[in-house]
Amino acid sequence: DESVNTRHLGAALVSIAFLGAVIGGVGAPLITSVALQLDVPLDAAQWTLTVTLFAGAITAPVLGRLGAGSHRRASILVTSCLVALGGLLTAIPLPPGVVPIAVLLAGRALQGLGLGLIALLMSVARDHLPSERAHSTIATISVAGTVGIGVAYPLMGLIDQLAGLRIAYGVGFLISLTAVLIAWRTIPKDAPQRTPKVDYPGALLLGLGTLCVLLAVAQPAVWRMPWVGASVLAAAAIALTGWVVVERHTAAPLVDLALFSRGGLLRANAAMLTAGVGMYLLFSLLTRYVQTPARAGYGFGLSGVLAGAALIPFSVLGFVAGRVTPWFTTRMSARWTFVIYAGFVILAAVVFAIAPVSLVATLAAMAMLGFGVGGVSAIMPRLVLRDVPQEETSSVLSINQIVRSVGFSIGSAVAGLLLATATPAGALLPKEQGYCVAALCVLPLLVLSAALIAVARRSPQPMDA
Repeated sequence: DESVNTRHLGAALVSIAFLGAVIGGVGAPLITSVALQLDVPLDAAQWTLTVTLFAGAITAPVLGRLGAGSHRRASILVTSCLVALGGLLTAIPLPPGVVPIAVLLAGRALQGLGLGLIALLMSVARDHLPSERAHSTIATISVAGTVGIGVAYPLMGLIDQLAGLRIAYGVGFLISLTAVLIAWRTIPKDAPQRTPKVDYPGALLLGLGTLCVLLAVAQPAVWRMPWVGASVLAAAAIALTGWVVVERHTAAPLVDLALFSRGGLLRANAAMLTAGVGMYLLFSLLTRYVQTPARAGYGFGLSGVLAGAALIPFSVLGFVAGRVTPWFTTRMSARWTFVIYAGFVILAAVVFAIAPVSLVATLAAMAMLGFGVGGVSAIMPRLVLRDVPQEETSSVLSINQIVRSVGFSIGSAVAGLLLATATPAGALLPKEQGYCVAALCVLPLLVLSAALIAVARRSPQPMDA
């Protein structure tokens, strides 16, 4: 009985999104262990995180388009199974060498496919839940990534410390199996309808362009030889230009550019990009600062496990933001709700910049940042889905997920660049002032993001369920 299957659909969708976020966050706390145990350079181990983001960015628009037809349940189940297969590959114990790191990267790439499921889960909620429940569920799905980070970092760091790298990855595999089971039991069957054609040439060009952008901003190694970095950016420009041409001339575009270029939707995605850069810039600063050893004259020298525990306030407040967002939107517009959350990110940056020597102040900044990140993530679907036709839900949300991923990658790269600039010649660690200056760089980004949303005209029609 479908009513039985959908009775707890909201909780199931949130659980799948949360478990997927934990799986995606498995890579970050294990990078150092990968480098040490597989005997590879640290920048090579960094790819265990980067390749996940790449895979998610490339597959998200295709999954988003499939989610507009009668193969949404199948797309979710097949993708979840591929994520589980990726988890199995990461957990296989192999001796150090080229093959093990290649197998590990292949597994992490498959796990990255799960990042493209967020839009599909949101579209299921929009189609099968009553309006208010749909709004609340979509908001909670949006903050699952924030909560997942707060769980994955300390959990995987602790398991790695106690039982080893492969056991930590094995836990990720078990988590992915749990997500598959929940999806199989709860995702409702799709109503018979015409399955839209997938614009594979457009998907290839968009994926290539996105990949090149992420490579240029997230992998500083490509800029060791400037001509290589310039070539990567040129390839991104050519691929994305080609994508626009293809989308304008194909009968079944991957993204309806006429819809996407509407003022409100365009501003919302521009706001997500600038906010994403600022939020992840500050997140990178905070997580790196708390682990700075005492010999630097600042920082708290927290171990990997304790640094992960320091993210608990970030995760908890992010979850709280997701829960209170529907309450906010009943008392003010979605636009001003976004502005409030952007204000919390600004406040977090100011607190950290003026009182970095205080652990209490730093944890408070982490909590305020979590509230801001969770809130921005929760309210963004309502902003981008305003006046969007039902059948374009997953496609529009997929593009927004790509924009957010690119923003996060740029923020991470900018954090590294600013701290590298603040590092004296021959030194390993930047000056403390470098953290303060970098934190203040967050302010104009979030102010611009809030301004882009605040100036938008109020739409007469809210997001439908």
